[in-house]
Amino acid sequence: MSIKEQLLADMKSAMKAKAEGKLALTVIRMARAHIRQAEIDNGHVELTDDQVIAVLRKEVKQRKETLAELADSSRDDLIEQTNAEIAVLQKYLPAELSEEEIRKVVQEIVDAMDPEQRNMGSMMKAAMAQLKGKADGKVISAIVRELLA
Repeated sequence: MSIKEQLLADMKSAMKAKAEGKLALTVIRMARAHIRQAEIDNGHVELTDDQVIAVLRKEVKQRKETLAELADSSRDDLIEQTNAEIAVLQKYLPAELSEEEIRKVVQEIVDAMDPEQRNMGSMMKAAMAQLKGKADGKVISAIVRELLA
């Protein structure tokens, strides 16, 4: 079952759940709308699961940025809601690698590269190509900077 089909099935079950599924229903509808918009932007071409995952990761990233902004405020209700939205979206995403696993992959890339080519740009390019969709770019960047220092 594709991610889009899973979203549709979960949306139907959230509708049947009435009040209990209200948040999930809202988040799933939003996610489906963004996926549909990406398809339209792509020339009405059906998105693959990898492309759908990229759209969902973007949504999670936006919510995490919102959490960072809300951390200074005393709006616990918005923080709680944003965390709940992230939890709903995370259900459709594959698990990300841990920092230790990312560090191991980046270290292998560093060891395989020619010492003269070890710079931030080439390292990030190689690391992002290998870890795309499996890890957050900020974490990869921090590890690459640490290993290059």
